[in-house]
Amino acid sequence: MAYDLLLAGGRVIDPDGGRDGAADVAVAAGRIAAVGADLPRAAAREVVDVTGRLVTPGLVDLHTHVFPGATYWGIDPGPAAWCSGVTTWVDAGSAGAYGLGALRAAIRGYRVRVPVLLNISAVGLTGLTGESRDLTACDTDLAITTITANRDLVYGVKARIDANTVGANGLAPLRRAITVARACELPVMVHVGVAPPTVAELLPLLGAGDIVTHCASGIALGRGGPDQALRRAYDAGVLFDIGHGSGGFAYDVLEAQLAADMPPHVVSTDLHARSLHGPAFDLPTTMAKLLAVGLPLKQVVAAATCAPARALGLPAGAGTLAVGAPADLAVFAVEQGRFPLADVHGQLRSAPMRLRNEATYVAGRLLPPSLPGPPPPWIPLTAAQRDALARRDRTIRDLLTTPLVTPDGLAEQFPRDSQPGQI
Repeated sequence: MAYDLLLAGGRVIDPDGGRDGAADVAVAAGRIAAVGADLPRAAAREVVDVTGRLVTPGLVDLHTHVFPGATYWGIDPGPAAWCSGVTTWVDAGSAGAYGLGALRAAIRGYRVRVPVLLNISAVGLTGLTGESRDLTACDTDLAITTITANRDLVYGVKARIDANTVGANGLAPLRRAITVARACELPVMVHVGVAPPTVAELLPLLGAGDIVTHCASGIALGRGGPDQALRRAYDAGVLFDIGHGSGGFAYDVLEAQLAADMPPHVVSTDLHARSLHGPAFDLPTTMAKLLAVGLPLKQVVAAATCAPARALGLPAGAGTLAVGAPADLAVFAVEQGRFPLADVHGQLRSAPMRLRNEATYVAGRLLPPSLPGPPPPWIPLTAAQRDALARRDRTIRDLLTTPLVTPDGLAEQFPRDSQPGQI
């Protein structure tokens, strides 16, 4: 059999297939053709030596916001995808019924896969918050109709439940989200935030397979340990998702949950126009924070691949290297050491290793480099973040204007309008 691509000599971790060890990965026609030891290199059109590297399924980020130009929070996934290993970006509620068509149009321009959670509020995340203060926007019939017409795109329902978002409506938006989810046989993802409503009030409404995101935020810690409502929900089969974001992850809360034998089922970033610049940054960085509290690498990889794929019932092949699955792959250098990482409150823990992405493939095709644009003017950044962005811009400018010595010894100038993938 002829292979289009062979990743040879790496350590393969594929929790879905129970694999952790040395293996080659072969790709043909955009799908996984074989995984095993000593696959024939002569059978491949392209061989990439990944000796000493870690190969995983393309990462699945369960909580992102990738609807730029139409929402407060949205980002273009391209500039983060090619250097993070994330091939599936679940948009968690950026669009409601009013905006889903526009989100679908945006997704057509992406190289990565974007399943969607429909916001129970038809207005979605156009603004900073407050989308569920007007209950007429939380129209259950409209949401059900929208999902029914977009089954290929929508895999769940999203509700942000905190005082700023719901105002005086309390749990009513969540109850409506659950009504829609049950009617469409989909899970609901609930954002927990500043009360009211409290965690103890909202969690009993959820059932097995529903998802609570920001599970390790400060709001989830009761006096003396995790709120007992979390224990009951966890035992009932509610899935816990990290959902790091700008304010949704605290080491001490996660450590208390681990001490109570409630490890998170999924690790996600809640990557958006603010958290992109820290402290979440990207999924490999967020994964390293779970390593920093003692979770083993294979468990963390599972929480970023097959676990989120199963949570949403994504199409067969997401988060796995099973033969026949789409060849979504991530290649990482594994750096050993002590790497201090901060949570949203500035608490530090040191990870024993970090994953530095070296290649990301979608359907067997390498994602090209893509440069990020400037942050939108409404995003508040710290002085340190602005300095870091300025340094990045200077580095890029220097790269674009540095003479290149060609093989014949002639110096050529990079054109200023070069595309990132051409540099």
